[in-house]
Amino acid sequence: MAELAEKILKPKYQQIQINEFEKLIETEWLLTNKRGSFASGTSCCCNTRRYHGLLTGSLRPPAKRIVALANCLETIAAEKQRYNLNHFEFEPPSSEIPAPLPSGFRKDVGVHFDYSTNLCSLTKSIFLMSDFDIIAIVYEFSDVQQKFEFTVRPFAAMRNYHSLAKAGDNFYLEWQDDFLAVKNKNLAQAQLLLATDEMAFMEDAQWWRNFSYRQEKSRGYDYVEDLWSPGVFRRTIDGRTKIVLWAGFGDNDMPLKMSGLDVDVIIDDLTLQQKQVLSSVKSKDPVALSFAIAADQFIIDRRIEKLKTKSIIAGFPWFMDWGRDALISLEGLLLSCGRYEDAMSVLLSFAYNADEGMIANFFGDDETGAHFNSIDTSLWFIHAAFKYYKTSGDIRGFTSRLMPVIRWVIDSYQQGTKFGIKADADGLITGGSFDTQLTWMDAKFDNVAFTPRYGKAVEINALWYNAICNCAEFYKDRDAVLKENFSKMADRIAASFRDCFWYQQGQYLYDCVTNDYKDASIRPNQIFAVSLPFSPLDGQQQKAVVSCVENNLLTPYGLRTLAASDSKYKGKYQGGPKERDGAYHQGTVWPWLIGAFVEAYLKINDYDKQSKKTCAGRLELLIEHFKNNGCMGSISEIFDGDPPHQPRGAIAQAWSVGEVLRAYLLTHS
Repeated sequence: MAELAEKILKPKYQQIQINEFEKLIETEWLLTNKRGSFASGTSCCCNTRRYHGLLTGSLRPPAKRIVALANCLETIAAEKQRYNLNHFEFEPPSSEIPAPLPSGFRKDVGVHFDYSTNLCSLTKSIFLMSDFDIIAIVYEFSDVQQKFEFTVRPFAAMRNYHSLAKAGDNFYLEWQDDFLAVKNKNLAQAQLLLATDEMAFMEDAQWWRNFSYRQEKSRGYDYVEDLWSPGVFRRTIDGRTKIVLWAGFGDNDMPLKMSGLDVDVIIDDLTLQQKQVLSSVKSKDPVALSFAIAADQFIIDRRIEKLKTKSIIAGFPWFMDWGRDALISLEGLLLSCGRYEDAMSVLLSFAYNADEGMIANFFGDDETGAHFNSIDTSLWFIHAAFKYYKTSGDIRGFTSRLMPVIRWVIDSYQQGTKFGIKADADGLITGGSFDTQLTWMDAKFDNVAFTPRYGKAVEINALWYNAICNCAEFYKDRDAVLKENFSKMADRIAASFRDCFWYQQGQYLYDCVTNDYKDASIRPNQIFAVSLPFSPLDGQQQKAVVSCVENNLLTPYGLRTLAASDSKYKGKYQGGPKERDGAYHQGTVWPWLIGAFVEAYLKINDYDKQSKKTCAGRLELLIEHFKNNGCMGSISEIFDGDPPHQPRGAIAQAWSVGEVLRAYLLTHS
């Protein structure tokens, strides 16, 4: 009877395990620090990306990131029972059903995994220090039923986070006082330090081969890696026990930084930092407070020569701090959270690196410095600077530190600057060529530009009009001559904008205009001509634009980048790099665009109660995604254009979080 019961029940049990495993392996977590470093993985502790790791540190913060400690194999073993708490996927795949799965997963200032076995209950927690690339892995055992052996085998990658490791003779082990130092001959200046006072270490160096990363495979990249393990930490558990395993990545000063660490002090410090973030938030709405905590994950420290400033990481796990993303994100991530000093610091950080009246679009991870291949970043800088001024009330700081940069950008765009960017005879901004990708729709593969938008782009000129209107308003009671000059410029630009972009037959705006072509593709870029503070359109035109975008582009997760009725529409963001780049701005949904749509919708409805209720409903699935799906406590970069709109791209994106937070506050004010 027992054998028959096992035969009947085992397939069902396996199916439950498989379903639960697939759910857990699709749910990800992320911890970040002020250096741009991070820890990341899945809620079943199985790495599915090359970017997953318990400790990814920065050699030149926030650049040159290194996956130092990839994972650990934790084992509980008694005489007749053995449990591997971590789940790995290998190539070729194994048919073994991983067990046990975590019975619970949660995140606060760290991440926590609960396990329940016949031998004990265990909570495993991971904490990442704010100012150093150091993690604490805490194991807390309770309800111990019998004595057992607990082992931890660490796996080191010690490679650039974009690459994969392969077995070789480049790893070696050193003892530095009480610290175990894992070194890679290819990283001469860096080391991974491991230490614990509660476990003994047994040297047993091994290469574990053919770890398989399913997310890399689905993205068309190499997906198999070898990891090196120096040995095993071991401890007998016979009652309630707490063990802390420390891991740090850095230079030869790391032993000093890791000496005398106390995990409770670190938890208190992380908790205090979180309370300080929340103390600046005016809203006490729990959703807004949760978003404020998520927003803080993107805010980093940067050094410009000897000057310490703030910046915003565009997204995790693979982005650096991009100017366009940071400046679009700034209102939601910082101004909405009352972090005015940090907002000014971010603005100054990008202003300091300006060249020829242009704000840098990004800083290279390869020490190539600032890159300026963007027509809109400088205009987003002006928008963000004026938002800072109007929100913070810092007249002196804005006037002395930001207004000179704004005037420099405007003068440069009028007279002409990099990439052929200049004001045309009609006062509108034009720029670029067939070979350049200067707007945010910049996907390009093998020199093929999938959305060539050179000439006059609609959102560029909406931003340009707003820059001039903001200046006219600023000088209203300060300088009558400048006020008059900027007002005349604004009037001329508004008239030219309507003549150039209004598509009478379709009752919406052309997306991009050159001397001999007007692109009538229905794209979301036109929404900014309504959502920004000053619109060059009349009231009926504004309503028509919002209606067009609502009917053709709106989804529960943001706006599509192209109408589904268009022959160029791509509803799935999948396949290799070429296929994904081809879909990136050809139908893929971007959550950050929901901020502009909500603002535009509220504006044409005079911010009445019903319009706020309608927009609040449209944010519900994004809020649910933030809470429970994808990367818990953050919002993905993109979603498929077609239902069910699977999350894609980076697991946590700054402008997704910032603009959804801003939209939420607009609907709940």
